[in-house]
Amino acid sequence: MIKTIRRVVTGHDPRGRSVIVSDGPSPHVLTIPGRTDFVLTNLWVTDRAPASNAGNADAAARPVVLEPPKNGAIFRVVEFPPDQAPGGFDRKAAFSAMGADHAMDPSASRHPGMHKTDTVDFALVLSGEIWALMDEGETLLRAGDTLVQRGTNHAWSNRSTQPCLVAFILVSARPLGSKPGAKSVKRAAARAGRGSSSARRSRRTTARPRRRPRPR
Repeated sequence: MIKTIRRVVTGHDPRGRSVIVSDGPSPHVLTIPGRTDFVLTNLWVTDRAPASNAGNADAAARPVVLEPPKNGAIFRVVEFPPDQAPGGFDRKAAFSAMGADHAMDPSASRHPGMHKTDTVDFALVLSGEIWALMDEGETLLRAGDTLVQRGTNHAWSNRSTQPCLVAFILVSARPLGSKPGAKSVKRAAARAGRGSSSARRSRRTTARPRRRPRPR
């Protein structure tokens, strides 16, 4: 049976005083097709930085997808069932359900869940244990352990006999290997050009011989 995640959200009343806006199980839940024991529960979503704390609307009331909005973030809890639990794992259906076909590693040679996103992910294991797999190497994380995922190709493997709960904060990040915008390039070139002109003027000034005063 999947674990419901209690979510307490604060806000402000009409007088501007702090209040508890809601307290109960988060309704923003996505189960992986064919695996009702593999669950993503979104707790909050931001779509800009700095984020807005105005109003008391539920910012997580939107489709549950793998990645945060551009310049935004997602706070969620994922329940990972044991790898050997009945039901198997249809990777194409799973990533499609999360709106992340593009993130899936086509080869899946390391693990069927291998994928990469343009995010920085902060992970905290709440209960159970799970292996974090990279292209090269892996490590076992237990309750209380943390991991910082920096746009790496990875997968999660629960080799135990019990579910594992992991809390994640996913923050939108610049794609690896991205180049600065054209304006930035032009500004850098202009700065370099000004530096060269100054250097040339300096060389001309220092190279010019001084005139000796004429005798009177």
